[in-house]
Amino acid sequence: MDKKSLTERDICTKFILPAIKRAGWDAMVQVREEVYFTKGKITVRGKLVSRGKAKKADFVLYIKPNIPVAVIEAKDNNHSIGDGIQQALDYAETLEVPFVFSSNGDGFLFHDRTGASAQTEVNVGLDAFPSPDELWARYSAWKGLSPTAEELVLQDYYDDGSGKAPRYYQVNAVNAAIEAVARGQDRVLLVMATGTGKTYTSFQIIWRLWKAGHKKRILFLADRNVLIDQTMANDFRPFKDKMAKLSTHSKTIERSDGSSDSLALGLTKQRRINPAFEIYLGLYQAITGPEEHQKLFREFSPGFFDLIVIDECHRGSAAADSAWREILNHFSSATQIGLTATPKETEYVSNTDYFGAPVFTYSLRQGINDGFLAPYKVVKVHIDRDVEGYRPEKGQVDRDGNKVEDRIYNAKDFDRTLVLDDRTKLTARRVTEFLKESGDRFQKTIVFCVDEEHAARMRQALVNENKDLCDANHRYVMRITGSDKEGQDQLGNFIDPEVPYPVIVTTSRLLSTGVDAQTCRLIALDRAIGSMTEFKQIVGRGTRVHEDMKKFFFTLVDFRGATSHFADPEFDGDPVQIYVPGADDPVTPPDDPVPLSDGNFPPTVEGETGGDDEPDASGPGGAGTRKIYVDGVGAKVIAERVEYLDEHGKLVTETLRDFTKAALKKRFASLDDFLKRWKGAERKQAIVEELAAEGLPLDVIADELGKNLDPFDLICHVAFDAKPLTRQERAEQVKKRDVFTKYGDRARAVLDALLEKYQDEGVLTLDDTNVLRIAPFDTMGTVVQLVKAFGGKADFERAVHDLQDAMYQETA
Repeated sequence: MDKKSLTERDICTKFILPAIKRAGWDAMVQVREEVYFTKGKITVRGKLVSRGKAKKADFVLYIKPNIPVAVIEAKDNNHSIGDGIQQALDYAETLEVPFVFSSNGDGFLFHDRTGASAQTEVNVGLDAFPSPDELWARYSAWKGLSPTAEELVLQDYYDDGSGKAPRYYQVNAVNAAIEAVARGQDRVLLVMATGTGKTYTSFQIIWRLWKAGHKKRILFLADRNVLIDQTMANDFRPFKDKMAKLSTHSKTIERSDGSSDSLALGLTKQRRINPAFEIYLGLYQAITGPEEHQKLFREFSPGFFDLIVIDECHRGSAAADSAWREILNHFSSATQIGLTATPKETEYVSNTDYFGAPVFTYSLRQGINDGFLAPYKVVKVHIDRDVEGYRPEKGQVDRDGNKVEDRIYNAKDFDRTLVLDDRTKLTARRVTEFLKESGDRFQKTIVFCVDEEHAARMRQALVNENKDLCDANHRYVMRITGSDKEGQDQLGNFIDPEVPYPVIVTTSRLLSTGVDAQTCRLIALDRAIGSMTEFKQIVGRGTRVHEDMKKFFFTLVDFRGATSHFADPEFDGDPVQIYVPGADDPVTPPDDPVPLSDGNFPPTVEGETGGDDEPDASGPGGAGTRKIYVDGVGAKVIAERVEYLDEHGKLVTETLRDFTKAALKKRFASLDDFLKRWKGAERKQAIVEELAAEGLPLDVIADELGKNLDPFDLICHVAFDAKPLTRQERAEQVKKRDVFTKYGDRARAVLDALLEKYQDEGVLTLDDTNVLRIAPFDTMGTVVQLVKAFGGKADFERAVHDLQDAMYQETA
């Protein structure tokens, strides 16, 4: 056997896998090959949406399922043993495994990331690969695990037999939490971006601690009723009759598989605790309150729970005098695990003070880069009244005939103390225009308003702007706020991908956190967002990817300058595009920025931001501040700019063509470099496919240029400013040279027809014999007869390659 002639996969099968098995690894349980652990980043540029390549490890070794300890990167035998080590180290860092190997089939280069070895990298023979026991001993020492702690860490994950497995970062989060608890840490914080499966992660942590007998009585706390019901119906379902909700009201819920069941209750009608359960799920508002008789949690003895998991622990729980902290302090002897998308850090409030530094973090930026979360565009709409302010004319009266105080009102005043009805109508019109221009008026949309009263006015304005669809179904636009029962009853329908109505919902804060709106494609901000915590949560309403519904990105329309938070160093998941439309411009972003009349691009105008903890100015429970309503003032939109983010996260004004040129020049250092690569490729289409996989399909830039160019000329022209030839010009040059003289009549006819097909359709896969099955070849003979005219399949492929070489022969 000539090892040099073997493919990388042959090396894996014939040399690497046998070496692993000889070392005692169970190939069925402990060894996985070709492990895809990311989805591939979604790229959005103008109208372009594509997925990049997912990351794939050749081998991942597990002590037990979902407890990875080693990564192996394989290369064919034309590479050295260590050629894959840097790639493997990158994968190991992502998967958080300590042991890294590279191999070409001759042996292994072993890299120990724990720092415990005398040498970081050593060569290991094929017969000296470390055993599972050896690597586990090193792993345990690295993590500081005692024999008792090892037993807990090795407790199995829950497996429902469906093949569903946690994502790599969920594995990292669960293992980090279990290892922290196993080492005796009693306050644990996990930071995971919205949409990354915090509840499923919570379930796996609780399941393993519970099944190991390490934690017997567990409380799961959340602050939204819908979160508790969703959790019991779906992720926590395997707890079955061991689980109960701390509520006095029974509720029938529909599970994700279509079945329905009633929630078990942990409270009697007299609000007495039923101690018969082991897993309790509670709404913190239901078990505490400002009055002593509302503090139901006191009915549990302080030692009743030995584990408390707090979902979205940034809201309130961080403050020392909050209701959550009152509950946590009561059960202070319990291990407490907090999960949050946005750790809150201010001068007055800090949950890291309480929980300590996070044991695991998975950011919005990481989720977008991995392709698990949807990227997004930003449309900045600057209204003249917001930018310039509003000063009433002398003697101006409001809707009730009262004189309006003479001062300058700004964005912070609008809809909180002063209402300009024309501004509300303009905002509703722009949201509606966006939906119309996008071609899909049934995109699930959330409009965030200043307060409940503003949400009601916005709903009315949107109903009037969408009269046709609201006449067909009054639920097309709805308000969903804390005091609106009819609206709240529709929340489940809004977040259900299968239910069409409601489509547009207006809210103040009810939908800003926790609600899993998988198919939300448009978020409109018509209120200031003063808190980075809340801003991240609002962005998180749209970050779910929904493959079945073709939802791969979403749009954030900002009417209040809230997206100034992108400039904050705390923000970790930047938009892919920012667009500022002018008064008469479409709301949907074009591919290129549009300059002002003087040829310059307008500056970004940031609105004012206010705090997110201010109460509603009106509506139930609000401060009751009287609002001033002024009619007939008018409002209009000003300014426009399109911005993209570069690879460093900086906003730059850049056209799609500029972006394409920069991306191509990163891949091909020079025109000569590209020509060498193109001429050396047997399959020209392979280069095009590689570019598309990296988020750069060439058909989009071809449409923009409006020229009949093939990929070769597109790349030469866009990246290196070379003069392009059209496909017709290239075909004509080949015909002039008469390069087909050495072939017989039938073979020449086939090559002429292939050249015509290239000229008309730009087909690059001319050497694929399947092309001979379609017109006009199907009238010239069978595939076998046409191939035989060249002498055989290899001769046919050689002739086509010669034809393609002739097409590009004149390019210097």
